[in-house]
Amino acid sequence: MTTMSYREAMRTALREALAGDPRVFLMGEDVGRYGGTYAVTKGLLEEFGPERVRDTPLSELGFVGAGIGAALGGMRPIVEVMTVNFSLLALDQIVNTAALYRHMSGGQFSVPLVIRMATGAGRQIAAQHSHSFENWYASIPGIKVLAPATAQDARDMLAPALADPDPVIIFEHAQLYNTEGEVTAERQADIRTAAVRRPGTMVSVVTYGGSLPKALAAADQLAADGVDAEVLDLRVLRPLDTATILASVRKCRRAVVVDEGWRTGSLAAEIMARIVEQAFYDLDAPLARVCSAEVPIPYARHLEDAALPQPAGIVAAVNAVLGR
Repeated sequence: MTTMSYREAMRTALREALAGDPRVFLMGEDVGRYGGTYAVTKGLLEEFGPERVRDTPLSELGFVGAGIGAALGGMRPIVEVMTVNFSLLALDQIVNTAALYRHMSGGQFSVPLVIRMATGAGRQIAAQHSHSFENWYASIPGIKVLAPATAQDARDMLAPALADPDPVIIFEHAQLYNTEGEVTAERQADIRTAAVRRPGTMVSVVTYGGSLPKALAAADQLAADGVDAEVLDLRVLRPLDTATILASVRKCRRAVVVDEGWRTGSLAAEIMARIVEQAFYDLDAPLARVCSAEVPIPYARHLEDAALPQPAGIVAAVNAVLGR
């Protein structure tokens, strides 16, 4: 077992993928000589050369499309989109081409493409670079959507994503890159199931990505006050592991969903709808959710903090569903 940062874990996964399969190559803005905007790809150009680690022009529509073409041609491209807001420039390629190719070709072609992108707020980089659009992509048939929240998952989830015959999007919350965790030699993650990060009995706190450390911090505060909260990390946003969500909710009989997306049309809303549809009579209290305020994410630190889910807000929501 080794302690490494989320950034190092993702770099390890990329290095293993490049070394293990000559069809794998990495492409995106500043992934080569600069080493990546978040330093995830630092050193890979020197190790694998410019054919395997390719810097691209500032054209998400162009280089995501090139990745789709390479995947159709038998390669296994890993395309890095610097931040999630820039992926909007490639929506047609992702949503209208990559996601639909298997269907539109009657199963004759698949697009084994992995797209990595940084997401989330909390770094004072203002509204245009602080989006959480995971739910947008998680609503699209034809793609898988992953949100690794631990160093172990950052290391482990890339390999099965590359092995998948269809497009996979990996969301890496930028606030996680400096966090550290234990990584075992044994692979522990898949791209199908959620994971219980903290077992509990009184309330299920369902979350993913950058909100996981906040949910765990809230659970620690609640434990000090006698509340045994279970923390469930979704990990896979499409397809959702509904069975594990329902099992946690049926055990705890109360649930709070934490989602950095905006409340309206959020992934939290979809999760709550599934719980009500399939486990309504197992609940002892109404569901609650903690989401970002419905404003463009502010630049000022105190306003940004106020707009985002925080441990204190999660604690308050849990206490409300417990009637405390």
